[in-house]
Amino acid sequence: MTALRHVFRELTRHDEDDPPRTPQSRRDRIVDGVLVVVAAGLGAVSGISSAQHGLHGPLLVVDAILGGALCASLWWRRRYPVELALASVPVVVVSSSAGAAGLLLLYTVAAYRRWYPAVVTAGLEIALLPAQRAVHPQGGSAVSFYLSGVVFTAAVVAFGMFRRGRYQASAERRRRAEAEEQLRTEQIRHAERERIAREMHDVLAHRISLLSLHAGALEFRPDAPPDEIAGAAAVIRASAHQALQDLRAVIGVLRDGADPEAPQPPQPTLANLPTLLEESRAAGMHVHAEVCLEDLAAVPEATGRHALRIVQEALTNARKHATSAPVELRIDGGAGQGLAIEVRNPLPTLAGAGPRIPGAGAGLLGLSERATLSGGRIEHGVDEQGDFRLRAWLPWPE
Repeated sequence: MTALRHVFRELTRHDEDDPPRTPQSRRDRIVDGVLVVVAAGLGAVSGISSAQHGLHGPLLVVDAILGGALCASLWWRRRYPVELALASVPVVVVSSSAGAAGLLLLYTVAAYRRWYPAVVTAGLEIALLPAQRAVHPQGGSAVSFYLSGVVFTAAVVAFGMFRRGRYQASAERRRRAEAEEQLRTEQIRHAERERIAREMHDVLAHRISLLSLHAGALEFRPDAPPDEIAGAAAVIRASAHQALQDLRAVIGVLRDGADPEAPQPPQPTLANLPTLLEESRAAGMHVHAEVCLEDLAAVPEATGRHALRIVQEALTNARKHATSAPVELRIDGGAGQGLAIEVRNPLPTLAGAGPRIPGAGAGLLGLSERATLSGGRIEHGVDEQGDFRLRAWLPWPE
């Protein structure tokens, strides 16, 4: 008995590959109702044929009652397919009018469950064909009866398995599409996180270099007037506070990722160039800027954003590696011509002595990547005059 219970549990077990047990939809109810009517009609025809071949009295009543009950059970065939199919095996032997309903339940098992419950049910039905012929003689030869019974049963199982295979293939395509969509979403989020982190890195490096420059001025000028010391200390405090906020933002982006639905703060463009130059000059840099553009705000937003980051990184590098050296900046261009940026400063060996700010050495690589991704180009190195020069060109559509 324990072995039979184990076999029954194994046959009725619901696998992950099986269609989920969901509530009947309106379409499912209509289909199941039609199948009940069709099975009852075919059962009535079979019952009439059995009556014509000698089935009468109590056996005919039992045949009709069992056939009607099995036809009505088709309403629950989606919820209990294996249980109803196994229960239909002895019923089909006794009731000829239950034959159509039994085949429909067998199809349901083959279409909605694993292969071996369907094979076991079909094997039991085929094995009981002699008993069914003995209870319900239908006329004709035994060979034709057994052959038709085996062929019909095998065809129902094969068609059900074909439908199950199509469902599994469709489910696999859906899972693959969902996985690809999730991967694409993760790639977009990762790219957005990298973009935001790169933007904030540039801003953070700029602020920390200003902070270091002001601190170095206080260190090497302890005899400065109190007003200058107070002003430098105020700048250091403000820069440190802003740098901490930027650092928290960078860590938050890298740890949690950017919320795609959250509004992003506006990114600075080339229109913010005067503020950037004023901050650098306030830190003690000697910056000579020649901007040959009538309206900085006229530069396209993407181009202006890349241009400002390039200028910002160039000034940061100059502060790091040539602290007291003068910096020359030239910006020129126009719509359809592109935007040209040139930053020049003496090499560190020619610059005045001063503390050098440590860096990761990835600033120029970041500038090259930024220029390339925007469709532009960048060049840097020592020119014929012994100065370090950075040239960048960015597209400016007409």
